[in-house]
Amino acid sequence: MELAYGHPKSLKPIQTKYCPGCGHGVIHRVIAEVIDELGLQGSSIITNPVGCSIWADLYFDFDSVQPAHGRTPAAATGIKRVLPDHLVICYQGDGDLAAIGTAEIIHAANRGEKFTTIFVNNAIYGMTGGQMAPTTLVGQHATTAPYGRDPVEAGMGYPIRVLEMLATLGGTKYLARGSVNNAANIRKTKQYIKKAFEAQMRGEGFTMVEILSPCPTNWSMGAGESVEWLEKNMIPFYALGEVKNTLEEAAK
Repeated sequence: MELAYGHPKSLKPIQTKYCPGCGHGVIHRVIAEVIDELGLQGSSIITNPVGCSIWADLYFDFDSVQPAHGRTPAAATGIKRVLPDHLVICYQGDGDLAAIGTAEIIHAANRGEKFTTIFVNNAIYGMTGGQMAPTTLVGQHATTAPYGRDPVEAGMGYPIRVLEMLATLGGTKYLARGSVNNAANIRKTKQYIKKAFEAQMRGEGFTMVEILSPCPTNWSMGAGESVEWLEKNMIPFYALGEVKNTLEEAAK
């Protein structure tokens, strides 16, 4: 009998240490499925920095590198240039990518570096205690914004839409935003990741898939409530879909 569905070979069959309701485990699964489908397990490398992302190398069954906080795009740049035939993945959270690593990701994207960034956006710092991140929504509570993010009176600034910002750069070729709040959006997110990986292996240029993900622990919510909060608050602000796609244009 042919097995129609099973555990991805690129993902180790062990239990993760992520909090209940966290989206990282689902995202790992989707990435591993795509790598298996493309036959790239033996030539994949993930770079995962400080934050909840740092645990990724425990679960993926292929090579990994742990760069310094925020410096993942620099490490991925070097790896991809030395090993251009490999699939190189930057796996970053919103605090890492959009705060300490802002300059790194912007310049890598502008240069058109040929790796793929998986950007997990849960609108808060996860591992370090729930501080306000650059993607924290206006009014959203955090340990450093106990009364909610106030961009005017408290001078906390506004949440950054990273993909829309990077879309203005010439080196970016494919930018999409998915979510793991339900099965339909998980399937779409998988399609975005597959497009990005395939574009990378063709040498198209910089690709990124942002994924909206719940963080029940630091949102101080139950798992079900956090999914509802994401749907009600994050998706309206961070619109899902392809933000930039020059791949079809290049194919014409």
